[in-house]
Amino acid sequence: MTSDDRSDVAVAMFGGECHDGGLDYETIEALHRGEIDDWLRALRESGRVGDDDLREIAREWRMNPRTLLDILLTEADEMTLRRCRTSWAVLDRLAPLSQIG
Repeated sequence: MTSDDRSDVAVAMFGGECHDGGLDYETIEALHRGEIDDWLRALRESGRVGDDDLREIAREWRMNPRTLLDILLTEADEMTLRRCRTSWAVLDRLAPLSQIG
């Protein structure tokens, strides 16, 4: 399966997640922290993705969790897109501050 095919499967499964108000801030925070295991589990349990492809998806999403956010926002309306992307940008700006200890 190509990268585009893997993305298409994820979009088919998760693209509608942003209807009726979209993602809440807690979900965006979790994605930003790289907490993607539930999403990977859903893909695995769907039976649509083989083990090798699942490992590749996991690698891609762990390296760039924004990829999963973009998949989740595929069918979102303009206001939801703006709200979620703004939330992500805020988290990007705050991330270095969380490393100060």
